[in-house]
Amino acid sequence: MSAQPIRSLEDLENTASTARVFNLRAVAMRHGRDPEYQAQPLFENSALNKAIILKHRLRANEHDEFFGYRHSATKVLLPIETADLRTGARYLFIGQKNFNQLLETTYGIKLGPEDRDARTLAILDETPSLDPFLLREQLKRKGIDAAACYLDISEADMNRMFNFAQGEIQQLVEMSVGGDPAFKSHAAKLARKILMNASDAELEPLRQVMQLSPEQYQEGIFCWKAFLYYKWRLTNVLPKLNGVVAEIGAISPRGSMNAEMKTFIGATKETIRKTVVSSCRKVRDTLGVYDEAYTAMTKRGDPLRFRDFLLQAPSLFNELGERLGAVDHIISFWRFRFPAGKKPVITPDELAGIFTDFEQSLSFGPKAEAA
Repeated sequence: MSAQPIRSLEDLENTASTARVFNLRAVAMRHGRDPEYQAQPLFENSALNKAIILKHRLRANEHDEFFGYRHSATKVLLPIETADLRTGARYLFIGQKNFNQLLETTYGIKLGPEDRDARTLAILDETPSLDPFLLREQLKRKGIDAAACYLDISEADMNRMFNFAQGEIQQLVEMSVGGDPAFKSHAAKLARKILMNASDAELEPLRQVMQLSPEQYQEGIFCWKAFLYYKWRLTNVLPKLNGVVAEIGAISPRGSMNAEMKTFIGATKETIRKTVVSSCRKVRDTLGVYDEAYTAMTKRGDPLRFRDFLLQAPSLFNELGERLGAVDHIISFWRFRFPAGKKPVITPDELAGIFTDFEQSLSFGPKAEAA
């Protein structure tokens, strides 16, 4: 295990992206005494249940930690003192060489291959991003039912997406308060309550008009927040997409290539381009179904259609989360490896490895889709 610099731990706390960082330490600090948290822990082991887990782009000196070549991994940070990140943390990568042995010898965490915690770690590693909506469905699919407090948007992302959410909510507020000049403040208040999963007297009329039980309403708000989150993420991804796709199509590795390598790189460029564009289009189309149901409530006075959509929405989280996670991974890794404005320099073998990783991340289900 290696030590994690203290400064980077503080940055994770303050700026963490929901899709990249799963901060179980923060959940424990905030909800550790809640009955639900104690009854439905994500990890049975207390140290793992206070870890900070993140998707990590591997540096050149980290590739040897694995048996096979990969460009990213899931890092598990185990704080030395849960209450004080200034003491630092130790970390290891899920699936690295001697992973289970390192867990046992360093932290006394002994995992068998069928243990619940081992299965949970595997799910976190296999899932392309750590967004809570995708993660909830992946965990449920494997029979792991964690407390709701684990599955939330990071505070940093809530702050970043607040203005977007407020703009989305304005249609509903305008319908509710008419020409009230303070409708923007009403929209801000409602957006904040939705992002924080609030359920109070001010929101009771909305629950009643949608004819939801209190339990259904909590689920509906969770799903509503999911679509606000995915729409916000797509608005951040799309402006970066064309430049990265163009660079992938234009890149030429430095060094000699045999005919087989040349054919592979050329064909894979086109496959990646088509699949990335197709994935974003499918995400946009799925979000369009949400927009249609929301408009039915706000413009046509049909709240039951929006209610029915929200209650069926979890079936869409896998597709939205996997596709956005894959595209975001490609964009962020490409920009990390090839900063904008600098001429890309890379060998044919390394480029082939990157393209293979991209193809794998774009494989949704048994077969990647291209258009």
